[in-house]
Amino acid sequence: MTDLLTRPAHDTPPTPMPPMMWNAPRDPRWKRRIAGGTAILVLVAGGGGGGAFLTRQYLDGRAAPAATASATITETGDLASIVARVQPSVVTVLVDSARSSSLGSGVVLGSDGLILTNNHVVSADGTVSVRLSTGRTVPASVIATDATHDLALVQATGLSGLTPVTFATDDSVAVGDTVLAFGAPLGLEGTVTSGIVSALDRGVDTGDEKLSGLFQTDAAINQGNSGGALVDTAGRVVGINVAIATAGDSTGSVGVGFAIPADTVTSVVRRLQTQTR
Repeated sequence: MTDLLTRPAHDTPPTPMPPMMWNAPRDPRWKRRIAGGTAILVLVAGGGGGGAFLTRQYLDGRAAPAATASATITETGDLASIVARVQPSVVTVLVDSARSSSLGSGVVLGSDGLILTNNHVVSADGTVSVRLSTGRTVPASVIATDATHDLALVQATGLSGLTPVTFATDDSVAVGDTVLAFGAPLGLEGTVTSGIVSALDRGVDTGDEKLSGLFQTDAAINQGNSGGALVDTAGRVVGINVAIATAGDSTGSVGVGFAIPADTVTSVVRRLQTQTR
């Protein structure tokens, strides 16, 4: 899936403009709306580019099914301990070229620097690098992609001893479960937001490509969160952040975000890993 979304550049903005005030030029196409459409769905990488959007008529209208099982929540009152455990396994993925810069998020799959992110984060031409939660930045390369499911594997170099994430299974997720979203919204690395699982089995149709079976969440997700982790109260990744719905002329979160479920993610990762051997 090609990411054409206008995104704030990740390079350092002029002083005294703070990161949340970054203001990259927008492609005029961003202003188009289908008549009557008030909600738009956007991919949530961050950086430079053109404008792409979906009106609400492209959202699959199926009702969310009831969950068959729910995880036992034992740490609801101590989200800080979950953040401390998961944060070292979340990274920022950077793509730089002569003409533009973009960023997204990713999660650690291997102690040697194998990273999972969204395909749309790394689909643009450019030099890829990965910045760890410690602030260290290392070169990286894209080693496998799946545009259909919007996932990609990136190998960072010169690393060892990283802590991989742990994935949940889809049958452990229920509507109403508390979740945390990790990533770099608007380039603000190390950000964590909280919310609940709002619905299951959401489908998104871009007209050319489709994503199905997504989790919906009201945890705040913004540009730059793409590829980051949606985590349950046991510290397990239940989904990979991929898109948000927003309204009017805003490109920010209105509490309707989407994540690729863990079962889909792990299945795609296994297949991609076999292709790289």
